[in-house]
Amino acid sequence: MRKHKSERWIAVLTLILMAIGLIVIYAIGPQRANFINATAAPEDQIGVNSFFVKQLISVTLSVGVFIFAFKYPYDKLREFSKWIMLAGLVLSAVLLVSSWMNLPLAVCEMGGCRWINVGVTTFQPAEVLKLGLVLYLAQLAAKWKKEGKLESRDFLQPYLIVSVLALIFTVVFQKDLGTGIAVAAIILGILFMSGIKIQYFVAVLLVFLAAGLASIVMSPHRLERMATFSGDGSTDENYHIDNAKMAIGTGGLFGVGIGNSVQATGYLPESINDSVFAVMGETFGFVGLAVIVLVFFLLLARILKVSSGLDTERSLVVIGVFSWVAAHVIVNIASMTGLIPLTGITLPLLSYGGTSMVFISFGLGLVLQLSCYTGREVKRNEDISGRRGVRGTYYASRRGSA
Repeated sequence: MRKHKSERWIAVLTLILMAIGLIVIYAIGPQRANFINATAAPEDQIGVNSFFVKQLISVTLSVGVFIFAFKYPYDKLREFSKWIMLAGLVLSAVLLVSSWMNLPLAVCEMGGCRWINVGVTTFQPAEVLKLGLVLYLAQLAAKWKKEGKLESRDFLQPYLIVSVLALIFTVVFQKDLGTGIAVAAIILGILFMSGIKIQYFVAVLLVFLAAGLASIVMSPHRLERMATFSGDGSTDENYHIDNAKMAIGTGGLFGVGIGNSVQATGYLPESINDSVFAVMGETFGFVGLAVIVLVFFLLLARILKVSSGLDTERSLVVIGVFSWVAAHVIVNIASMTGLIPLTGITLPLLSYGGTSMVFISFGLGLVLQLSCYTGREVKRNEDISGRRGVRGTYYASRRGSA
């Protein structure tokens, strides 16, 4: 495996999605700001371009992180994999304790405490946890696969302990099922592609599904969302998904145009965050959404292509990033179109907010770096006489015989 040119389409597609996200936030940000200002106290008023400015900062920071992940050698990064994973768990524990003690460090919104306040901004520990899981679980699985002990207790015990802790923090304590799905996708994606026997994988999958079902049954608001999905919900419970579908339907084939969204004025909850796909449907229409879905498909296909040419550990890292991004894309779009019960989760690189974009950008930058080291197959009878080293030997032999 020798270093060669990277899979540049990953960088191109990432920048395209960031640019589209900036355009959308620029278009609907003033409408969202006006909606907030209509009920906010004078001292809490925000500028009409405040959302766009914050998103521009997030994009700038994400591009810098993307470049850093591309340049910083993976061999050095892997030394910190365990510590990044532990940092995600510790920060999640700090968030939990802060919320229990009602400390200002914990930021609680939408029925859950998911953000840590660091003064100038807030961030989600769950995003640190996702990156840590990708790096640590890939390294752990590769180590035990090399030793032929994937089904041993030495491998499964630490793998499952870390996985269960991550899911408890995100789903139970932070009450964030959407993030929990993304975490589960990373865990199961790496485990499946590690080469573990199918019966062991199915057993783990069934346990995860049972735990997910239990988390829904034990949570009233999740049961309400299930009732809404089945058609038994009340008008209030159906409000979010009904307005999301209305936004997409109103957009028609080519959309109502930039700045003309009605749903973004306050009708559609979380219009610049989790519901941005529906607003883009209203703005750009079916054609616009088809283009966005195509860009995501191409990005995921390129990531998957990179995973096929690497050694086990690096391949599993790429699979972890693929599972991470794919879970966000699939769950968000399926939720906004009514294909699954409504679940809050960001649309990668498009939704408003910094933490998710920064850490996903880091993952994509890392994939871009690893794409430089995919294997190159050399055919058995390949003619290599034109290579410099061979040619030099040939001329040297000519001089020696003269």
